[in-house]
Amino acid sequence: MNKKTGFTLAEVLITLAIIGIVAAITLPSLLVNVNEKAWDAQKRALHARLAQAIGQMNTLGGYGTYTEDEDGTATEDTAAESFILDALSKVYKINNVCGPDKLGSCGVPSKIATLNGTSELVFPTKMSELNSKLLNGLHISSNENGDMADTKAAAFETVNGESVAVFYNPLCGSDSSLIHFAQNKMCVNFVYDLNGAEGPNEVGKDVGFITAFYNRNPVVVAPIPYGVDYSSRVPSYSADENAVDASMACKVQGENLRLPDRDEIASLFVNAPLINLSESTYTFWSGSIISTGSDGLAWTQYFGTGDRNRVKRSETTYVRCVIK
Repeated sequence: MNKKTGFTLAEVLITLAIIGIVAAITLPSLLVNVNEKAWDAQKRALHARLAQAIGQMNTLGGYGTYTEDEDGTATEDTAAESFILDALSKVYKINNVCGPDKLGSCGVPSKIATLNGTSELVFPTKMSELNSKLLNGLHISSNENGDMADTKAAAFETVNGESVAVFYNPLCGSDSSLIHFAQNKMCVNFVYDLNGAEGPNEVGKDVGFITAFYNRNPVVVAPIPYGVDYSSRVPSYSADENAVDASMACKVQGENLRLPDRDEIASLFVNAPLINLSESTYTFWSGSIISTGSDGLAWTQYFGTGDRNRVKRSETTYVRCVIK
């Protein structure tokens, strides 16, 4: 007699249950990885397009009108919207432009989660809400090209569906200014959401920022922040091969990390509340080296006031890395 064998119904159901459990455990993490890779590619493409567009402009400063009365209240503010309409739209294809009181009409979310989902933040609508330290007034107003106005944000939608809020400083100065404050150099800061008001609306995922510095010969940076400081102060350079210096501190935290350059670390200062550094009074190293060796100099960024200085590389201070 030929005896036929097979699985019982109970065995099939148990197998399917096990497959379901394994899928429930693994699929969410796989989907997150897929989303993060897609977001990363989209961020870099958006940065490249905006950098190319801004590189075609003769100047970044001076667009629109911003006036205040005696108590500092803005009486007219067309700066950000004028920058989009009169400058950016001439070199960059834009689907829709929204004025300061209608950011949501361009898909800008009303609230976002800060880096690593640490806290919820009402989306900033003007420069002082982006970072109150941008208007601290320390040493800045004495520079004829260096003051910063508390302009309202405007927004636009790209042809690829990104929502971009524009924080514009019509008074930005040049790289050659003797006053080395990030506020003096920052012309435009873009805070974007890659998929509009759809979730997760979190910095480091679908939300990020791009900053353009210097009125002429602009530099456009889009640092992707890493959410943890290195645990201790370190020098920028050490003759001791066994010592941890600033660049090594990033490698210690992860092979995909590096030191930001001086404009990238300034961009992190501009957007400090978005990455949970709004209360920081630390000074951070940049990877921009002025002269080599322990007696050489490197640029640092002070998050207390926005000041950036040339510091001896043998000095010790903090490190905040960015993702390569």
